[in-house]
Amino acid sequence: MGAAGSTHALKVRFGLATENTETLLARYGPAYRWIVTLTGMTAAMTMILSSTMVNVAVPAIMGTFGVGQSDAQWMSTAFLSAMTASQLLGAWAISVFGPRGGYIGAVGLFFCGSLLGAWAPNIDILILARTLQGVAAGIVQPIAMVTIFRVFPAQQRGLALAIYGMGIMLAPIMGPVVGGVTIDAAGWRFLFFIPLPIAGLAVLLGSLFMPARERDTVRLPFDWVGYGLIVGAIICSMTAIANGHRDGWFSNKILLLGSAGIGLGTAFVISQLRAAAPILNFAVFRSKQFAAAAALGFVFGAGNFASTYIIPVFVQTVQNFTPTAAGMVTAPAGLVVMAFFPIAGRLVDTFPARYLTMVGLLLFALGAALLYTTGVNTAFYVLAFYVVVGRIGQSIMLPAINVSALSALPPDQLNNGSGTINFIRLMGGAFGVNLLVVFMEQRRELHALALTVTQTPENSLSRELLARVMELLSQGGMPDTLLRPGSLHYLGRVVEAQANALGFKDGFMAIVVVFICALVPAFMLGNGKKK
Repeated sequence: MGAAGSTHALKVRFGLATENTETLLARYGPAYRWIVTLTGMTAAMTMILSSTMVNVAVPAIMGTFGVGQSDAQWMSTAFLSAMTASQLLGAWAISVFGPRGGYIGAVGLFFCGSLLGAWAPNIDILILARTLQGVAAGIVQPIAMVTIFRVFPAQQRGLALAIYGMGIMLAPIMGPVVGGVTIDAAGWRFLFFIPLPIAGLAVLLGSLFMPARERDTVRLPFDWVGYGLIVGAIICSMTAIANGHRDGWFSNKILLLGSAGIGLGTAFVISQLRAAAPILNFAVFRSKQFAAAAALGFVFGAGNFASTYIIPVFVQTVQNFTPTAAGMVTAPAGLVVMAFFPIAGRLVDTFPARYLTMVGLLLFALGAALLYTTGVNTAFYVLAFYVVVGRIGQSIMLPAINVSALSALPPDQLNNGSGTINFIRLMGGAFGVNLLVVFMEQRRELHALALTVTQTPENSLSRELLARVMELLSQGGMPDTLLRPGSLHYLGRVVEAQANALGFKDGFMAIVVVFICALVPAFMLGNGKKK
Protein backbone atom coordinates (compact mmCIF):
# COMPACT_ATOMS: atom_id res chain seq x y z
CA MET A 1 0.00 0.00 0.00
CA GLY A 2 2.86 2.33 0.88
CA ALA A 3 4.62 1.73 -2.43
CA ALA A 4 1.40 2.20 -4.35
CA GLY A 5 0.68 5.42 -2.50
CA SER A 6 4.17 6.72 -3.21
CA THR A 7 3.85 5.86 -6.88
CA HIS A 8 0.50 7.67 -7.12
CA ALA A 9 1.99 10.71 -5.37
CA LEU A 10 4.86 10.81 -7.87
CA LYS A 11 2.39 10.55 -10.77
CA VAL A 12 0.37 13.42 -9.34
CA ARG A 13 3.51 15.55 -8.85
CA PHE A 14 4.68 15.04 -12.41
CA GLY A 15 1.18 15.31 -13.91
CA LEU A 16 0.97 11.68 -15.02
CA ALA A 17 -2.20 10.85 -13.08
CA THR A 18 -5.63 11.65 -14.42
CA GLU A 19 -6.61 15.04 -13.07
CA ASN A 20 -9.95 14.01 -11.67
CA THR A 21 -11.76 15.71 -8.82
CA GLU A 22 -9.92 13.79 -6.09
CA THR A 23 -6.51 14.56 -7.62
CA LEU A 24 -7.24 18.26 -7.92
CA LEU A 25 -8.63 18.41 -4.39
CA ALA A 26 -5.45 16.79 -3.10
CA ARG A 27 -3.34 19.27 -5.04
CA TYR A 28 -5.13 22.52 -4.17
CA GLY A 29 -6.91 21.61 -0.94
CA PRO A 30 -10.43 22.69 0.08
CA ALA A 31 -9.98 26.01 -1.75
CA TYR A 32 -10.23 24.06 -5.01
CA ARG A 33 -14.00 23.82 -4.65
CA TRP A 34 -14.37 27.60 -4.85
CA ILE A 35 -11.71 27.86 -7.56
CA VAL A 36 -13.62 25.49 -9.83
CA THR A 37 -16.85 27.35 -9.01
CA LEU A 38 -15.19 30.57 -10.18
CA THR A 39 -13.97 28.75 -13.28
CA GLY A 40 -17.46 27.57 -14.19
CA MET A 41 -18.95 30.99 -13.52
CA THR A 42 -16.35 32.73 -15.71
CA ALA A 43 -17.49 31.03 -18.91
CA ALA A 44 -21.21 30.89 -18.09
CA MET A 45 -21.40 34.57 -17.09
CA THR A 46 -19.44 35.66 -20.17
CA MET A 47 -21.79 33.86 -22.53
CA ILE A 48 -24.98 35.00 -20.79
CA LEU A 49 -23.59 38.54 -20.75
CA SER A 50 -23.34 38.33 -24.53
CA SER A 51 -26.93 37.16 -24.82
CA THR A 52 -28.34 40.44 -23.46
CA MET A 53 -25.49 42.76 -24.46
CA VAL A 54 -26.42 42.59 -28.15
CA ASN A 55 -30.08 43.53 -27.53
CA VAL A 56 -29.04 47.16 -27.06
CA ALA A 57 -27.39 47.10 -30.50
CA VAL A 58 -30.56 46.15 -32.42
CA PRO A 59 -31.30 49.68 -33.74
CA ALA A 60 -27.66 50.20 -34.76
CA ILE A 61 -27.49 46.83 -36.55
CA MET A 62 -30.80 47.54 -38.31
CA GLY A 63 -29.24 50.72 -39.67
CA THR A 64 -25.96 49.04 -40.65
CA PHE A 65 -27.54 46.26 -42.70
CA GLY A 66 -30.77 48.04 -43.67
CA VAL A 67 -33.11 45.44 -42.16
CA GLY A 68 -36.27 45.62 -40.08
CA GLN A 69 -37.00 44.29 -36.63
CA SER A 70 -38.32 41.02 -38.04
CA ASP A 71 -34.81 40.25 -39.33
CA ALA A 72 -32.84 41.85 -36.52
CA GLN A 73 -34.72 39.97 -33.80
CA TRP A 74 -33.20 36.73 -35.12
CA MET A 75 -29.98 37.71 -33.33
CA SER A 76 -31.79 37.15 -30.06
CA THR A 77 -34.05 34.32 -31.22
CA ALA A 78 -31.17 32.34 -32.79
CA PHE A 79 -29.12 32.61 -29.59
CA LEU A 80 -32.00 31.51 -27.37
CA SER A 81 -33.07 28.68 -29.67
CA ALA A 82 -29.54 27.33 -29.97
CA MET A 83 -28.96 27.61 -26.23
CA THR A 84 -32.25 25.81 -25.56
CA ALA A 85 -31.48 22.86 -27.84
CA SER A 86 -27.80 22.53 -26.86
CA GLN A 87 -28.64 22.27 -23.15
CA LEU A 88 -29.68 18.72 -23.99
CA LEU A 89 -26.06 17.98 -25.00
CA GLY A 90 -24.55 18.73 -21.58
CA ALA A 91 -24.67 15.27 -19.99
CA TRP A 92 -23.52 13.59 -23.21
CA ALA A 93 -20.58 16.01 -23.59
CA ILE A 94 -19.43 15.30 -20.03
CA SER A 95 -19.50 11.54 -20.58
CA VAL A 96 -17.60 11.73 -23.89
CA PHE A 97 -15.14 14.59 -23.40
CA GLY A 98 -15.19 15.04 -19.62
CA PRO A 99 -15.89 18.33 -17.84
CA ARG A 100 -12.57 19.81 -18.97
CA GLY A 101 -12.86 18.84 -22.63
CA GLY A 102 -16.51 19.85 -22.87
CA TYR A 103 -15.86 23.15 -21.10
CA ILE A 104 -12.86 24.14 -23.22
CA GLY A 105 -14.61 23.01 -26.41
CA ALA A 106 -17.68 25.12 -25.62
CA VAL A 107 -15.57 28.19 -24.85
CA GLY A 108 -13.62 27.63 -28.08
CA LEU A 109 -16.88 27.49 -30.05
CA PHE A 110 -18.04 30.69 -28.37
CA PHE A 111 -14.71 32.32 -29.29
CA CYS A 112 -15.19 31.41 -32.95
CA GLY A 113 -18.77 32.69 -32.92
CA SER A 114 -17.68 35.99 -31.42
CA LEU A 115 -14.99 36.56 -34.06
CA LEU A 116 -17.47 35.68 -36.82
CA GLY A 117 -19.98 38.17 -35.39
CA ALA A 118 -17.42 40.96 -35.16
CA TRP A 119 -16.57 40.67 -38.86
CA ALA A 120 -20.03 39.67 -40.14
CA PRO A 121 -20.59 41.24 -43.61
CA ASN A 122 -24.37 40.79 -43.51
CA ILE A 123 -27.24 39.94 -41.19
CA ASP A 124 -27.24 36.24 -42.17
CA ILE A 125 -23.64 35.72 -41.07
CA LEU A 126 -24.36 37.66 -37.90
CA ILE A 127 -27.28 35.34 -37.09
CA LEU A 128 -25.02 32.33 -37.71
CA ALA A 129 -22.49 33.80 -35.28
CA ARG A 130 -25.16 34.24 -32.64
CA THR A 131 -26.25 30.65 -33.19
CA LEU A 132 -22.71 29.40 -32.50
CA GLN A 133 -22.59 31.52 -29.34
CA GLY A 134 -25.93 30.09 -28.23
CA VAL A 135 -24.80 26.49 -28.75
CA ALA A 136 -21.73 27.15 -26.61
CA ALA A 137 -23.80 28.83 -23.88
CA GLY A 138 -26.19 25.90 -23.73
CA ILE A 139 -23.42 23.31 -23.39
CA VAL A 140 -21.30 25.11 -20.80
CA GLN A 141 -24.07 25.78 -18.24
CA PRO A 142 -24.91 22.15 -17.34
CA ILE A 143 -21.19 21.28 -17.35
CA ALA A 144 -20.48 24.04 -14.83
CA MET A 145 -23.43 23.13 -12.62
CA VAL A 146 -22.69 19.39 -12.57
CA THR A 147 -19.02 20.00 -11.77
CA ILE A 148 -19.88 22.34 -8.90
CA PHE A 149 -22.41 19.85 -7.58
CA ARG A 150 -19.84 17.03 -7.60
CA VAL A 151 -16.93 18.81 -5.91
CA PHE A 152 -18.90 20.09 -2.92
CA PRO A 153 -20.13 17.93 -0.05
CA ALA A 154 -23.89 17.63 0.36
CA GLN A 155 -24.07 20.23 3.14
CA GLN A 156 -22.38 22.92 0.99
CA ARG A 157 -23.98 22.31 -2.39
CA GLY A 158 -26.89 24.66 -1.77
CA LEU A 159 -24.57 27.55 -0.92
CA ALA A 160 -22.31 26.87 -3.90
CA LEU A 161 -25.16 26.66 -6.40
CA ALA A 162 -26.76 29.78 -4.88
CA ILE A 163 -23.54 31.73 -5.45
CA TYR A 164 -23.34 30.34 -8.97
CA GLY A 165 -26.96 31.35 -9.54
CA MET A 166 -26.34 34.89 -8.29
CA GLY A 167 -23.49 35.19 -10.79
CA ILE A 168 -25.74 33.97 -13.58
CA MET A 169 -28.32 36.58 -12.57
CA LEU A 170 -25.73 39.35 -12.56
CA ALA A 171 -24.65 38.71 -16.16
CA PRO A 172 -27.92 39.65 -17.93
CA ILE A 173 -28.19 42.70 -15.66
CA MET A 174 -24.80 43.99 -16.75
CA GLY A 175 -25.26 43.03 -20.41
CA PRO A 176 -27.33 46.05 -21.53
CA VAL A 177 -25.12 48.43 -19.54
CA VAL A 178 -21.87 47.10 -21.00
CA GLY A 179 -23.45 46.96 -24.45
CA GLY A 180 -24.70 50.53 -24.31
CA VAL A 181 -21.39 51.99 -23.17
CA THR A 182 -19.49 49.98 -25.80
CA ILE A 183 -21.75 51.09 -28.67
CA ASP A 184 -21.49 54.77 -27.71
CA ALA A 185 -17.72 54.53 -27.32
CA ALA A 186 -16.68 52.29 -30.21
CA GLY A 187 -19.60 50.80 -32.20
CA TRP A 188 -21.67 47.62 -32.12
CA ARG A 189 -19.02 45.36 -33.68
CA PHE A 190 -16.85 45.78 -30.60
CA LEU A 191 -19.57 44.01 -28.59
CA PHE A 192 -18.19 40.76 -29.99
CA PHE A 193 -14.62 41.63 -28.96
CA ILE A 194 -15.48 42.53 -25.35
CA PRO A 195 -15.97 38.90 -24.16
CA LEU A 196 -12.84 37.52 -25.87
CA PRO A 197 -10.27 38.31 -23.12
CA ILE A 198 -12.57 36.73 -20.51
CA ALA A 199 -13.12 33.73 -22.80
CA GLY A 200 -9.35 33.35 -23.07
CA LEU A 201 -9.10 33.45 -19.28
CA ALA A 202 -11.85 30.82 -19.09
CA VAL A 203 -9.84 28.48 -21.34
CA LEU A 204 -6.78 28.91 -19.11
CA LEU A 205 -8.77 28.31 -15.92
CA GLY A 206 -10.55 25.34 -17.47
CA SER A 207 -7.31 23.66 -18.53
CA LEU A 208 -5.95 24.06 -15.00
CA PHE A 209 -8.91 23.45 -12.72
CA MET A 210 -11.72 21.61 -14.53
CA PRO A 211 -11.50 17.86 -13.89
CA ALA A 212 -10.57 15.68 -16.84
CA ARG A 213 -12.56 12.71 -18.05
CA GLU A 214 -11.88 9.61 -16.01
CA ARG A 215 -10.97 6.47 -17.95
CA ASP A 216 -13.74 4.39 -16.43
CA THR A 217 -16.47 6.93 -17.29
CA VAL A 218 -19.28 5.27 -19.22
CA ARG A 219 -20.14 7.02 -22.48
CA LEU A 220 -23.82 7.83 -22.29
CA PRO A 221 -25.95 6.91 -25.28
CA PHE A 222 -27.48 9.89 -26.97
CA ASP A 223 -30.69 9.99 -28.94
CA TRP A 224 -29.38 11.82 -32.00
CA VAL A 225 -32.58 11.11 -33.94
CA GLY A 226 -34.67 12.75 -31.23
CA TYR A 227 -32.25 15.65 -31.00
CA GLY A 228 -32.39 16.18 -34.76
CA LEU A 229 -36.19 16.17 -34.63
CA ILE A 230 -36.41 18.84 -31.92
CA VAL A 231 -33.79 21.04 -33.63
CA GLY A 232 -35.65 20.75 -36.92
CA ALA A 233 -38.95 21.53 -35.23
CA ILE A 234 -37.51 24.67 -33.62
CA ILE A 235 -35.93 25.93 -36.87
CA CYS A 236 -39.04 25.34 -38.99
CA SER A 237 -41.42 26.85 -36.43
CA MET A 238 -39.28 29.93 -35.78
CA THR A 239 -38.76 30.57 -39.49
CA ALA A 240 -42.48 30.26 -40.21
CA ILE A 241 -43.36 32.70 -37.42
CA ALA A 242 -40.69 35.22 -38.39
CA ASN A 243 -41.53 35.28 -42.12
CA GLY A 244 -45.29 34.75 -41.99
CA HIS A 245 -46.29 38.40 -42.10
CA ARG A 246 -43.88 39.07 -44.97
CA ASP A 247 -44.58 36.05 -47.21
CA GLY A 248 -48.22 35.62 -46.21
CA TRP A 249 -49.46 33.33 -43.47
CA PHE A 250 -51.22 31.09 -45.99
CA SER A 251 -48.47 31.06 -48.61
CA ASN A 252 -47.07 27.71 -49.69
CA LYS A 253 -43.70 28.41 -48.05
CA ILE A 254 -45.13 29.31 -44.64
CA LEU A 255 -47.66 26.48 -44.66
CA LEU A 256 -44.89 24.03 -45.53
CA LEU A 257 -42.61 25.34 -42.79
CA GLY A 258 -45.41 25.40 -40.22
CA SER A 259 -46.53 21.90 -41.10
CA ALA A 260 -42.94 20.66 -40.95
CA GLY A 261 -42.47 22.24 -37.53
CA ILE A 262 -45.63 20.64 -36.16
CA GLY A 263 -44.80 17.30 -37.76
CA LEU A 264 -41.23 17.22 -36.47
CA GLY A 265 -42.38 18.28 -33.00
CA THR A 266 -44.98 15.51 -32.95
CA ALA A 267 -42.41 12.98 -34.15
CA PHE A 268 -40.05 14.14 -31.37
CA VAL A 269 -42.69 13.53 -28.70
CA ILE A 270 -43.47 10.07 -30.09
CA SER A 271 -39.76 9.19 -30.28
CA GLN A 272 -39.21 10.23 -26.68
CA LEU A 273 -42.14 8.17 -25.46
CA ARG A 274 -40.63 5.11 -27.13
CA ALA A 275 -36.92 5.77 -26.50
CA ALA A 276 -35.01 3.68 -23.95
CA ALA A 277 -32.94 6.72 -22.92
CA PRO A 278 -35.01 9.82 -23.84
CA ILE A 279 -33.40 13.24 -23.79
CA LEU A 280 -36.70 14.60 -22.45
CA ASN A 281 -38.78 12.31 -20.26
CA PHE A 282 -42.43 13.16 -20.82
CA ALA A 283 -43.49 10.97 -17.91
CA VAL A 284 -43.19 14.03 -15.66
CA PHE A 285 -46.21 15.58 -17.41
CA ARG A 286 -48.49 12.94 -15.93
CA SER A 287 -48.62 15.20 -12.89
CA LYS A 288 -51.17 17.96 -13.50
CA GLN A 289 -49.31 20.22 -11.09
CA PHE A 290 -46.05 19.78 -13.00
CA ALA A 291 -47.84 20.36 -16.32
CA ALA A 292 -49.31 23.58 -14.97
CA ALA A 293 -45.90 24.67 -13.68
CA ALA A 294 -44.36 23.88 -17.08
CA ALA A 295 -46.98 26.05 -18.82
CA LEU A 296 -46.15 28.88 -16.42
CA GLY A 297 -42.45 28.31 -17.02
CA PHE A 298 -43.05 28.78 -20.75
CA VAL A 299 -44.96 32.01 -20.08
CA PHE A 300 -42.27 33.20 -17.66
CA GLY A 301 -39.51 32.59 -20.20
CA ALA A 302 -41.50 34.32 -22.94
CA GLY A 303 -42.17 37.39 -20.80
CA ASN A 304 -38.67 37.54 -19.38
CA PHE A 305 -36.72 37.36 -22.64
CA ALA A 306 -39.31 39.30 -24.68
CA SER A 307 -39.26 42.22 -22.24
CA THR A 308 -35.46 42.10 -22.07
CA TYR A 309 -35.45 42.48 -25.84
CA ILE A 310 -38.25 45.01 -26.30
CA ILE A 311 -37.35 47.55 -23.60
CA PRO A 312 -33.87 48.60 -24.91
CA VAL A 313 -35.20 48.77 -28.47
CA PHE A 314 -38.26 50.77 -27.36
CA VAL A 315 -36.36 53.46 -25.46
CA GLN A 316 -33.89 53.92 -28.33
CA THR A 317 -36.30 54.00 -31.27
CA VAL A 318 -39.22 55.80 -29.62
CA GLN A 319 -37.61 57.99 -26.98
CA ASN A 320 -34.24 58.49 -28.70
CA PHE A 321 -32.22 57.28 -25.71
CA THR A 322 -28.54 56.65 -26.28
CA PRO A 323 -27.44 52.99 -26.07
CA THR A 324 -25.84 53.72 -22.69
CA ALA A 325 -29.05 55.21 -21.30
CA ALA A 326 -31.03 52.30 -22.76
CA GLY A 327 -28.83 49.86 -20.89
CA MET A 328 -29.10 51.81 -17.65
CA VAL A 329 -32.93 51.66 -17.75
CA THR A 330 -32.87 47.96 -16.84
CA ALA A 331 -29.90 48.10 -14.43
CA PRO A 332 -31.87 49.24 -11.31
CA ALA A 333 -34.41 46.43 -11.89
CA GLY A 334 -31.66 43.84 -11.97
CA LEU A 335 -30.14 45.08 -8.73
CA VAL A 336 -33.54 45.09 -7.04
CA VAL A 337 -34.17 41.52 -8.18
CA MET A 338 -30.83 40.35 -6.76
CA ALA A 339 -31.68 41.93 -3.43
CA PHE A 340 -35.24 40.60 -3.45
CA PHE A 341 -34.40 37.02 -4.48
CA PRO A 342 -33.57 35.79 -0.94
CA ILE A 343 -36.86 37.31 0.28
CA ALA A 344 -38.72 35.52 -2.49
CA GLY A 345 -37.15 32.25 -1.40
CA ARG A 346 -38.43 32.74 2.15
CA LEU A 347 -41.89 33.61 0.82
CA VAL A 348 -42.00 30.34 -1.12
CA ASP A 349 -41.17 28.43 2.07
CA THR A 350 -43.97 30.24 3.92
CA PHE A 351 -46.90 30.77 1.54
CA PRO A 352 -48.64 28.51 -1.03
CA ALA A 353 -46.91 28.59 -4.41
CA ARG A 354 -50.13 29.18 -6.34
CA TYR A 355 -50.80 32.49 -4.61
CA LEU A 356 -47.20 33.67 -4.92
CA THR A 357 -47.22 32.81 -8.61
CA MET A 358 -50.46 34.71 -9.12
CA VAL A 359 -49.02 37.75 -7.30
CA GLY A 360 -45.91 37.55 -9.49
CA LEU A 361 -48.01 37.32 -12.65
CA LEU A 362 -50.07 40.34 -11.65
CA LEU A 363 -46.99 42.40 -10.75
CA PHE A 364 -45.31 41.63 -14.06
CA ALA A 365 -48.54 42.42 -15.91
CA LEU A 366 -48.75 45.69 -13.97
CA GLY A 367 -45.21 46.61 -14.97
CA ALA A 368 -46.01 45.96 -18.65
CA ALA A 369 -49.27 47.93 -18.33
CA LEU A 370 -47.36 50.88 -16.87
CA LEU A 371 -44.91 50.74 -19.79
CA TYR A 372 -47.93 50.79 -22.11
CA THR A 373 -48.80 54.24 -20.73
CA THR A 374 -45.37 55.71 -21.49
CA GLY A 375 -44.67 58.11 -24.32
CA VAL A 376 -41.89 60.11 -25.93
CA ASN A 377 -41.58 62.46 -22.96
CA THR A 378 -41.64 59.87 -20.16
CA ALA A 379 -38.74 60.51 -17.76
CA PHE A 380 -35.88 58.04 -17.36
CA TYR A 381 -36.49 57.36 -13.69
CA VAL A 382 -40.19 56.65 -14.37
CA LEU A 383 -39.27 54.05 -16.98
CA ALA A 384 -36.73 52.47 -14.64
CA PHE A 385 -39.34 52.26 -11.87
CA TYR A 386 -41.88 50.58 -14.16
CA VAL A 387 -39.29 47.97 -15.14
CA VAL A 388 -38.53 47.37 -11.44
CA VAL A 389 -42.21 46.59 -10.78
CA GLY A 390 -42.25 43.87 -13.42
CA ARG A 391 -38.95 42.35 -12.34
CA ILE A 392 -40.10 42.05 -8.73
CA GLY A 393 -43.00 39.99 -10.02
CA GLN A 394 -40.56 37.75 -11.90
CA SER A 395 -38.39 37.24 -8.82
CA ILE A 396 -41.48 35.98 -6.96
CA MET A 397 -42.65 33.77 -9.83
CA LEU A 398 -39.46 31.87 -10.65
CA PRO A 399 -38.78 30.13 -7.30
CA ALA A 400 -42.50 29.48 -6.79
CA ILE A 401 -42.81 27.79 -10.19
CA ASN A 402 -39.66 25.69 -9.72
CA VAL A 403 -40.55 24.56 -6.20
CA SER A 404 -44.12 23.74 -7.17
CA ALA A 405 -42.98 21.76 -10.23
CA LEU A 406 -40.36 19.68 -8.42
CA SER A 407 -42.46 19.08 -5.32
CA ALA A 408 -45.05 17.35 -7.53
CA LEU A 409 -42.56 14.67 -8.65
CA PRO A 410 -41.20 11.55 -6.93
CA PRO A 411 -37.47 11.59 -6.05
CA ASP A 412 -36.46 9.42 -9.02
CA GLN A 413 -37.89 12.01 -11.47
CA LEU A 414 -36.34 15.14 -9.95
CA ASN A 415 -33.39 15.30 -12.38
CA ASN A 416 -35.66 14.85 -15.39
CA GLY A 417 -38.14 17.37 -14.02
CA SER A 418 -35.46 19.99 -13.39
CA GLY A 419 -34.04 19.65 -16.89
CA THR A 420 -37.48 19.67 -18.48
CA ILE A 421 -38.71 22.81 -16.72
CA ASN A 422 -35.48 24.64 -17.64
CA PHE A 423 -35.76 23.52 -21.28
CA ILE A 424 -39.38 24.70 -21.50
CA ARG A 425 -38.53 28.06 -19.90
CA LEU A 426 -35.80 28.71 -22.49
CA MET A 427 -38.10 27.52 -25.26
CA GLY A 428 -40.66 30.06 -24.08
CA GLY A 429 -38.00 32.75 -24.31
CA ALA A 430 -37.16 31.88 -27.92
CA PHE A 431 -40.81 31.79 -29.00
CA GLY A 432 -41.67 34.86 -26.91
CA VAL A 433 -39.17 37.15 -28.63
CA ASN A 434 -40.12 35.86 -32.09
CA LEU A 435 -43.87 36.13 -31.60
CA LEU A 436 -43.73 39.53 -29.93
CA VAL A 437 -41.63 41.12 -32.68
CA VAL A 438 -43.92 39.72 -35.39
CA PHE A 439 -46.98 41.00 -33.51
CA MET A 440 -45.48 44.48 -33.11
CA GLU A 441 -44.47 44.65 -36.78
CA GLN A 442 -48.00 43.83 -37.87
CA ARG A 443 -49.52 46.33 -35.46
CA ARG A 444 -47.07 49.02 -36.60
CA GLU A 445 -48.09 48.49 -40.22
CA LEU A 446 -51.79 48.65 -39.34
CA HIS A 447 -51.29 51.85 -37.32
CA ALA A 448 -49.27 53.39 -40.15
CA LEU A 449 -52.06 52.62 -42.62
CA ALA A 450 -54.75 53.97 -40.29
CA LEU A 451 -52.80 57.20 -39.63
CA THR A 452 -52.00 57.71 -43.31
CA VAL A 453 -55.69 57.55 -44.22
CA THR A 454 -56.40 60.46 -41.87
CA GLN A 455 -53.84 62.76 -43.56
CA THR A 456 -56.25 64.62 -45.86
CA PRO A 457 -56.69 68.31 -46.74
CA GLU A 458 -59.62 68.37 -44.32
CA ASN A 459 -57.34 67.48 -41.38
CA SER A 460 -56.71 70.86 -39.73
CA LEU A 461 -53.86 69.59 -37.54
CA SER A 462 -52.00 68.22 -40.55
CA ARG A 463 -52.50 71.47 -42.47
CA GLU A 464 -51.12 73.48 -39.55
CA LEU A 465 -48.12 71.16 -39.24
CA LEU A 466 -47.37 71.37 -42.97
CA ALA A 467 -47.63 75.16 -42.92
CA ARG A 468 -45.31 75.42 -39.93
CA VAL A 469 -42.74 73.09 -41.48
CA MET A 470 -42.85 74.96 -44.80
CA GLU A 471 -42.27 78.22 -42.92
CA LEU A 472 -39.24 76.78 -41.12
CA LEU A 473 -37.82 75.33 -44.33
CA SER A 474 -38.27 78.68 -46.08
CA GLN A 475 -36.47 80.47 -43.26
CA GLY A 476 -33.65 77.94 -43.66
CA GLY A 477 -33.18 78.91 -47.31
CA MET A 478 -34.85 75.99 -49.08
CA PRO A 479 -36.14 76.78 -52.62
CA ASP A 480 -39.90 77.30 -52.95
CA THR A 481 -40.23 74.28 -55.26
CA LEU A 482 -39.02 71.99 -52.48
CA LEU A 483 -41.02 73.43 -49.61
CA ARG A 484 -44.13 71.29 -50.07
CA PRO A 485 -42.29 68.01 -50.86
CA GLY A 486 -40.04 68.61 -47.86
CA SER A 487 -42.97 69.27 -45.54
CA LEU A 488 -44.80 66.16 -46.80
CA HIS A 489 -41.68 64.08 -46.20
CA TYR A 490 -41.53 65.37 -42.64
CA LEU A 491 -45.22 64.54 -42.16
CA GLY A 492 -44.54 61.00 -43.38
CA ARG A 493 -41.74 60.63 -40.83
CA VAL A 494 -44.06 61.84 -38.08
CA VAL A 495 -46.69 59.27 -39.07
CA GLU A 496 -44.03 56.55 -39.15
CA ALA A 497 -42.77 57.49 -35.68
CA GLN A 498 -46.28 57.50 -34.23
CA ALA A 499 -47.06 54.11 -35.77
CA ASN A 500 -43.82 52.70 -34.38
CA ALA A 501 -44.63 53.96 -30.88
CA LEU A 502 -48.16 52.54 -31.06
CA GLY A 503 -46.74 49.19 -32.20
CA PHE A 504 -44.53 49.02 -29.11
CA LYS A 505 -47.46 49.98 -26.88
CA ASP A 506 -49.48 47.11 -28.37
CA GLY A 507 -46.53 44.82 -27.63
CA PHE A 508 -46.59 45.77 -23.95
CA MET A 509 -50.35 45.23 -23.85
CA ALA A 510 -49.93 41.77 -25.41
CA ILE A 511 -47.60 40.86 -22.54
CA VAL A 512 -50.25 42.08 -20.09
CA VAL A 513 -52.94 39.89 -21.68
CA VAL A 514 -50.73 36.78 -21.75
CA PHE A 515 -49.77 37.10 -18.09
CA ILE A 516 -53.35 37.71 -17.03
CA CYS A 517 -54.44 34.57 -18.91
CA ALA A 518 -51.65 32.64 -17.16
CA LEU A 519 -53.57 33.05 -13.88
CA VAL A 520 -55.62 30.00 -14.95
CA PRO A 521 -52.75 27.45 -14.83
CA ALA A 522 -51.35 29.28 -11.79
CA PHE A 523 -54.48 28.40 -9.84
CA MET A 524 -53.81 24.72 -10.57
CA LEU A 525 -50.52 24.79 -8.66
CA GLY A 526 -50.29 23.22 -5.23
CA ASN A 527 -48.70 24.81 -2.19
CA GLY A 528 -45.25 23.79 -3.46
CA LYS A 529 -44.03 22.38 -0.15
CA LYS A 530 -42.98 18.78 0.43
CA LYS A 531 -44.46 16.95 3.35
